[in-house]
Amino acid sequence: MVEIGDTVVSFDLFEQRFCCDLSVCRGECCIEGDSGAPLEEEEVAELEKVLPTVWNDLSEECRRVIEKQGVAYRDADGDLVTSIVGDRECVFSYKDADGVCKCAVEKAYREGRTGFYKPISCHLYPVRLTKYEGFTAVNYHRWEVCACAEKLGRKIGMPVYKFLKEPLIRRFGEAWYKELEEAAEAYEAEFRSV
Repeated sequence: MVEIGDTVVSFDLFEQRFCCDLSVCRGECCIEGDSGAPLEEEEVAELEKVLPTVWNDLSEECRRVIEKQGVAYRDADGDLVTSIVGDRECVFSYKDADGVCKCAVEKAYREGRTGFYKPISCHLYPVRLTKYEGFTAVNYHRWEVCACAEKLGRKIGMPVYKFLKEPLIRRFGEAWYKELEEAAEAYEAEFRSV
């Protein structure tokens, strides 16, 4: 692991290869799991604010869940997460013309209808953040639904930290990411010399 500011970053971000392959997985990460996507407290207000903008992009089932319990809830572990439909997909998911599950919030952002991209935990996936007293752990999360992303990442030689450059900068800033790149280069140089 490497320390950067108040974070401790797993070497998995340098070692593992990853690149989403939606043509294979069909957006399974927005569907599978035992609870919704982790949220920061302030993201609940952002999701509530964007709700009228994305409402018509959501299925009737998603809208019913939101009307009943809101955009978020606390899961069995006490973590704040997005609401889900039938213990499965996120209430902000929708199917595109090809049947791929995608994020309605991200769609609205890309279309210029909102300034909120999507929850940072979604943007950062497959990286998960765990906050401890004094530091935040930055870890790679392996999940069988992402096996095709690992395969494509290996094929094209894409390290996790490079695949996630945009969300890592969004969460930690340019200077932090530059330090991460330098640490990755030093790690790779040391690994190659062995």
